[in-house]
Amino acid sequence: MSTTLIKEKIGQAAADYIDPFLTLESIIGVGTGSTANCFIDSLAQVRHRFAGAVASSAATEERLRAHQIPVVSLNDAGRLAVYVDGADEIDPNFSMIKGGGAALTREKIVAAASDTFVCIADATKAVACLGQFPLPVEVIPMARSLIARQLAAIGGSPVWREGTITDNGNVILDVHDLTIRDPKQLEFEINQWPGVVTCGLFAARGADILLINEGDSILVKKRP
Repeated sequence: MSTTLIKEKIGQAAADYIDPFLTLESIIGVGTGSTANCFIDSLAQVRHRFAGAVASSAATEERLRAHQIPVVSLNDAGRLAVYVDGADEIDPNFSMIKGGGAALTREKIVAAASDTFVCIADATKAVACLGQFPLPVEVIPMARSLIARQLAAIGGSPVWREGTITDNGNVILDVHDLTIRDPKQLEFEINQWPGVVTCGLFAARGADILLINEGDSILVKKRP
């Protein structure tokens, strides 16, 4: 089965999984990326079953609106029952690297506002130790070189993602050559540096549920 078909199957499985969360008053959180897009496409089939969605990026907002799914500001939505999003990597403890689509800050905010975080990922995203995928760090533009030096000092090889400006008006450094054995500690450390908006480690608030393929089947796993 092709990667595209697997993602479509995972997207449909996610729409089915969250069905018990839905009421006519429900507002759900929706992530960003190719697998999240497949979820949105499946969600459109039941858009009459819930009130609306909080988008984690401008791209997601556009796709939701194209499917006539009402988009709600998080400030108006309040606490969310469920958030569905993909991952660039996920480890056995359900800590993740996210931000390949440059939406990491808004994704982290929506995740923090949600009672249940459902991660949807194909099997290639499951790793024993985070760090094979470069760690995105969103940075205030004037601090780019400063933060790059600090990332190099802890053993990383930061690369400016030139031409990319986040929805928040900031820049991204992609940090290669890290072996992340303590995601929570590294997330805390990097996030303390002046000039960092947030890093793409989702460990302090990792996933609660993982929907992932095993061959052609979709498995539902709970955080250990």
